Amino acid sequence: MKVLAADGISPKGIELLQKEFDVVVKDKLPKEELLEIIPEFDALLVRSASKVTKEVIDRATNLKIIGRAGVGVDNIDIPAATARGIIVINSPGGNTIAATEHTMAMMLAMSRNIPIANETMQKGEWNRKKYVGVELRGKTLGVVGMGRIGSGVAKRALAFEMNVIAYDPYINEERAKALGVKVVTLDELVETADFITVHMPLTPDTKGMIGMEQMKKMKKGVRLVNCARGGIIVEEDLAEAVKQGLVAGAAIDVYTSEPVDKEHPNPLVGVPGIFLTPHLGASTVEAQIGVSLDVAQGVIAALHGQPVATAVNMAPVSPEVMKVIAPYLTLAERLGCTVTGLADGPVESVEVKFEGEIADVNTTLLTTAAVKGMLSPVMEGEVNYVNAPGLAKERGIKVVEKKEKDAGSFQTLISVTVKAGGKEVEASGTLFGDEGRIVTINGFRVDVDPHKRILVMPHINRPGVIGTIGSIMGNAHINIGGMQVGGTKDQETNLMVLTIDDDIPENVVNTIKSLDGIFDAKLVNFYAI
Repeated sequence: MKVLAADGISPKGIELLQKEFDVVVKDKLPKEELLEIIPEFDALLVRSASKVTKEVIDRATNLKIIGRAGVGVDNIDIPAATARGIIVINSPGGNTIAATEHTMAMMLAMSRNIPIANETMQKGEWNRKKYVGVELRGKTLGVVGMGRIGSGVAKRALAFEMNVIAYDPYINEERAKALGVKVVTLDELVETADFITVHMPLTPDTKGMIGMEQMKKMKKGVRLVNCARGGIIVEEDLAEAVKQGLVAGAAIDVYTSEPVDKEHPNPLVGVPGIFLTPHLGASTVEAQIGVSLDVAQGVIAALHGQPVATAVNMAPVSPEVMKVIAPYLTLAERLGCTVTGLADGPVESVEVKFEGEIADVNTTLLTTAAVKGMLSPVMEGEVNYVNAPGLAKERGIKVVEKKEKDAGSFQTLISVTVKAGGKEVEASGTLFGDEGRIVTINGFRVDVDPHKRILVMPHINRPGVIGTIGSIMGNAHINIGGMQVGGTKDQETNLMVLTIDDDIPENVVNTIKSLDGIFDAKLVNFYAI
């Protein structure tokens, strides 16, 4: 078998592959040459430079696996690869330590003014009094996102004798206690932390989650760190907040547009008190070796017909079972996303129940799909069909699968129920033809197409409520693609579900929540999965 290694894969990974296969190394591979030679190869290894498009995949007649030496797989057309039965793997843990240590380095450098002190020293200046810093000991660190990197930062901050608080919708009290951190709401974290570091994925829900509104609530002297994804902290707002003195300083490694240079102006560049590095979080010798070895081992396993733990697309399933369950995969994911979006507090357990005809086959992959949909909107890094169960277990979330032969009035029904904050949240769905539909939410009968965003609102069953909400949405120039009003045996309460075509500003949701007769309003964004 032949393996093509592109984009400067570490020699350590190449050496490992050469023990098993014929390896061709082609750094800085032009698209035209990749298209020409790809039919020869059984495996392709890339970093971020090569774009593995549908055009490339369609020409890759022998390709069995694509390995990404790193975490992000934005440069690979995963749906096209999956459709061709090509496994896509990455290295989610190979650069964890590098990113963790870079976060700590940024925090220390910022708190002691090391970059600017060095710059002025190189100019022959001596400014001891001007660059007095602050200590980490005794300060409160707020960690937004407690995945591998966030947990690693928390562990090291505790060694610096910091107090650590954390916001993560998927960490429960038991896991938090084991890590030595206190779980709080995002508002509590923003208002009480002396340092704030973000370690969340960039999704529609996390994009801009820390902006001027949050910065105005922060403590005087607060310092921010972002070594996760550009766009989680609003760059324009951060620059202005530092200029106004609302934020004492910031250390940033990632940006909404990269690379940052003279042709791509960034509002953070040139602002005193903001320290910048050019996306160096994973740039260590050890990390580059680590990711190349991870991917090389995955390629060896896949080409020998063994399972690969770091696959980011669908795990192998027999053709007979896949034919039955494939139409339900997206529905299961979106049911998981729905219950997560409606839950209050960290998820403690999830039950996935299969009723009717679907109960006769192996539904393990559908259960995984529900867990994937539940975790994807808020997890740091890629959540896939292979790692979703492990990620749930890491967070102490108990996953239960149940089956019943009788689905009532449906041929097949899939129900996902989570327990969070001592309460249960439930959503069930089925297929109408080839299209998935949510048919119940917390016992309310609905018929919802879960393909965009939905706004879910329990409310008093009385005239005027629906019209008022319609007016608010219209005044905010938000288009309603569809509306469902579901009832239960309780005639006094209904559930309104709006399918929304546009993003909804937080202030509009809060306005709806404040209306007389509206018990709650929660937005579920299916673009996050």
